[in-house]
Amino acid sequence: MLTTRFVNGAPNWVDLGTPDIEGAGSFYRALFGWDFQAGGPEVGGYGFFQLGGRITAGGMQTTEEQGPPSWTVYFQCAEAEATAKAAETAGGSVPMMPMDVMDQGRMAILSDNADVAFGIWQPDKRKGIDVAGDPGSLCWVELYTPDVPAAAGFYHSVLGLETSAVPFPGGTYTCVNPAGTTEDDMFGGLVALADDPAEQSAYWLPYFEVTDTDAVVAKAEELGGTVRMAATSMEGVGRMAKLADPYGARFAVIKSESESAPLG
Repeated sequence: MLTTRFVNGAPNWVDLGTPDIEGAGSFYRALFGWDFQAGGPEVGGYGFFQLGGRITAGGMQTTEEQGPPSWTVYFQCAEAEATAKAAETAGGSVPMMPMDVMDQGRMAILSDNADVAFGIWQPDKRKGIDVAGDPGSLCWVELYTPDVPAAAGFYHSVLGLETSAVPFPGGTYTCVNPAGTTEDDMFGGLVALADDPAEQSAYWLPYFEVTDTDAVVAKAEELGGTVRMAATSMEGVGRMAKLADPYGARFAVIKSESESAPLG
């Protein structure tokens, strides 16, 4: 599962782009207990969601021209320019070129070979989120893609990610972990779009740990969110659900049963 012992290739940041950051802040505060602190004009209002004073995610208000409301997953890299070049070489693109974020680190937005956007973060003073795997924080990420082998090849070339097949009732699940680590360091999975009729587009889906999946689902509906997949239990994994906030940004929640990964 994901931790804050970040290594190259592992998710180390996640942020929300939304047309209403105040409304989104209220939604996630009621859902996860997050507080949003907006930044100043020097950072375009970009701010931090915090849980008990620890940063769980970033967020900012975006326009329609900047794309639909969404969560973006960032992966740690040692050198942003080299990683961006590797993405282009592997058949992806670089919608946002590497840039410094003051003295905090260096970031870029890339797209994979199926045109799925993701971020990279080269840490300086800011290593990543302050908490992962605890209730109310990021615990897993999942890529929905039209071609799992092609995606595995892309992310291996660009981020060094390694894959392994994990059996579960009805099939297998492709897990990913950083290069040179073990399966105990798995932080996410790759899922074929054809295997999940509920998913119509390719994207990275962040999972947040919760203490009661059903209660969170009910609260999300009450707050104007959408249930994209009803709460579902999987033996040895936990109880999970797929949601969207009132503005359409997609995410998932899980009450983990063990250290096992969410599978699908």
